Amino acid sequence: MQLSIDSLKEMGAFTGAPIEKEVTWKQGDQELTATVYVRPLSYLSAKSDLLAMGGKGDAIAGRIAASICDAEGKPVFTPEDITGEADPDRGPLDGNLTMALLQVIGEVNGMGKPTS
Repeated sequence: MQLSIDSLKEMGAFTGAPIEKEVTWKQGDQELTATVYVRPLSYLSAKSDLLAMGGKGDAIAGRIAASICDAEGKPVFTPEDITGEADPDRGPLDGNLTMALLQVIGEVNGMGKPTS
């Protein structure tokens, strides 16, 4: 097989459309639920991971920003939105929501599931 865009498409080597998931988290005494779209791990997440390893970003914030998107695949967050640097008055993303987003990112990417 020769490597080409067409052969890669046939093999499913592109991430395609984001996957719709429901995320639930507790904020104080209240349980909140929202619909999110998760892009499977891709070039964007690999780039973010490499930048974080080089000391040029936060790995967790980068993973969330590269993975959580709208239905068309456009990012919802920047890493700075998640860490709170984008708006110090707003602050960082809630910890429970952060963990819930990481959980759905893991679900979409099959992390933690045994392989057959």
